[in-house]
Amino acid sequence: MALLPVTLIGDKILRKKAAQVREVDVKTIELIRDMFETMRNASGIGLAATQVGADKAIFVIDTSVVEGHENDKPIVFINPIITSRSEKTVLIEEGCLSIPDVRAEVERPESVTIKYYDTNLNEHVLNAENVLARVIQHEYDHLQGILFTDLIDDNLKKKINKDIIKIKKRKFDFTYPVTENVDYHLV
Repeated sequence: MALLPVTLIGDKILRKKAAQVREVDVKTIELIRDMFETMRNASGIGLAATQVGADKAIFVIDTSVVEGHENDKPIVFINPIITSRSEKTVLIEEGCLSIPDVRAEVERPESVTIKYYDTNLNEHVLNAENVLARVIQHEYDHLQGILFTDLIDDNLKKKINKDIIKIKKRKFDFTYPVTENVDYHLV
């Protein structure tokens, strides 16, 4: 397993809709293992493949480090599709490994239903709420080229703009490996 550099806001791949996975081969399994290691090393609870420069519709989640969720199992989502979202929404603070140290309250549906495939390409449907629903929506957005900062109001965007510029220019103290330039992209 290896730590992969995390792509940062401004990196082109974060704005690209991720490509569907056609087969799960040895390289895909290695990528998934590395994604878990990279996510945990950076103290994250979710990570999309595009955040490590891979153009693949995959994200991983491990909420077991969240208080009250210690028994949650890590999950790999391949080619996910959110099939329904609750009408009830909640406002919760979010952060992102691709936008380190920037946090903002984001309004999202309280629960979602997601269809996805596991590493054996078996189909699953999951009804998620609360923390899991939040992380699923955040990571799913990454696969659509959407960042949580796209979902906040303009006044808050102005407040965090200086931090965003520092991150884009790599003039920030990163506590985990990050990409060196905005064109970083794995095939």
